[in-house]
Amino acid sequence: MTKNFYKYKAIANYISRHFPQITKSVCIFTIKLAFMNIFLIAIIAINCLISFKGFNDLEFFRKYEFHVGSIRAGEQIRMFSSAFLHVDIAHLAFNMLTLFLFAPYVIFNLGAISFLFLYFGSLIFGNLLTMLFHKNDYSYRAVGASGAVMGIVYAGILLEPNLEIYFMPGYIFGIIYLLYSIYGMKAKSDNIGHTAHFGGAIGGYIITLSQVPRMFTENTMTVVLLAIPIIILFVMAKMGKI
Repeated sequence: MTKNFYKYKAIANYISRHFPQITKSVCIFTIKLAFMNIFLIAIIAINCLISFKGFNDLEFFRKYEFHVGSIRAGEQIRMFSSAFLHVDIAHLAFNMLTLFLFAPYVIFNLGAISFLFLYFGSLIFGNLLTMLFHKNDYSYRAVGASGAVMGIVYAGILLEPNLEIYFMPGYIFGIIYLLYSIYGMKAKSDNIGHTAHFGGAIGGYIITLSQVPRMFTENTMTVVLLAIPIIILFVMAKMGKI
């Protein structure tokens, strides 16, 4: 688990110490690249191909986007296909860059097959939670890989508790992000799929812990802290406040 993080960080320290012209961040980035594999490349490629098709073909986009009314009418394929469509290039680039940065942590710690299971499991969790919260809003639409990507981000935070995101510990970022998602779900003041983000994070959390149960004892504080916003969401939902 975290020993892997320290292992490649130690390698980066050694290289940057003996070859000062190479920065530590470049070393770490290069080592992360080594843990990219055909599955990650394929997922990024498929997202790009389908998204670009959607950019140029509105009929295709509408046919496969997440749309509550259509899903409830029997078009369940949208629960899956919508995660490969994006609104624009910026939306696609942000999701794929985030996936590119965090997937190596998951692949390095759990392997490629577990990475695939996490990605698609989080995708389904994200869309199931979206369906649960918006099932009566027949006009609700959404697209994007954000749920799947957030599952990978949350898995990365669990697997590498010393990971820093935006100059803060990863678990702090995870808590703040999900609390912001709760606010976004309640406010409904933007076009961001906060529910899918939250559902994906829950998927990443549950699947990672089911695959690495020793984290309950080895990394108890992070596991407990990351569970707090999840508990808050369902308590608020039970009380009818979201």
